[in-house]
Amino acid sequence: MPADPSVDIAVFARAPVAGQAKTRLIPRLGAAGAARLQRRLTERALERAQSVRGARVTLWTTADDADTRALAEAARATVRLQQGHDLGERMSNAFAETLDGARPMLLIGTDCPAQTAADLETAIAVLREADAVIQPAEDGGYVLIGMRQFHPALFEQVAWGSATVLATTRARATDHRVRLAELPMSWDLDRSEDLDRALALGLVDLPLE
Repeated sequence: MPADPSVDIAVFARAPVAGQAKTRLIPRLGAAGAARLQRRLTERALERAQSVRGARVTLWTTADDADTRALAEAARATVRLQQGHDLGERMSNAFAETLDGARPMLLIGTDCPAQTAADLETAIAVLREADAVIQPAEDGGYVLIGMRQFHPALFEQVAWGSATVLATTRARATDHRVRLAELPMSWDLDRSEDLDRALALGLVDLPLE
């Protein structure tokens, strides 16, 4: 029998639906191309999560469509639907439903192609001492958050999608005495210049087929 998982990894992903995924890149890639990029980024994130020893991987998606099911099946991941009115509520609900005190949990998105399995391993190691861990993003947000026990305050009163997410999260941790550790900063692939950066580093490739 397989060993019990030592960590839960939640991959948060927008479903790769044309016109609904990677919308800021539609002028460059077209709706179908942007959806294919979303699919590719989701595949990479699932592979990254599944490569972590002892990981139980769940794909938290915005739509339970055939493409999403296929992505999860290929990565041996469970599919769950995100629930909540904003990103903070959806992430908070995922932690609340998953954390049981037996193992830590990491939550990652799909928009950080520069993130590595080593980043995830480091986050797990950090949680042996810290209450929570984040990997900051250059745009003022973060691309990973992890906890050993649920701290809902980290998702409350945050202006999601703004450049103040990281600063607010740090302040919330301080106010609620949550020992928050940080990994080295990374970056999101959201805009055309981010895509150029990822292409130059060999993190994605075009054409997307």
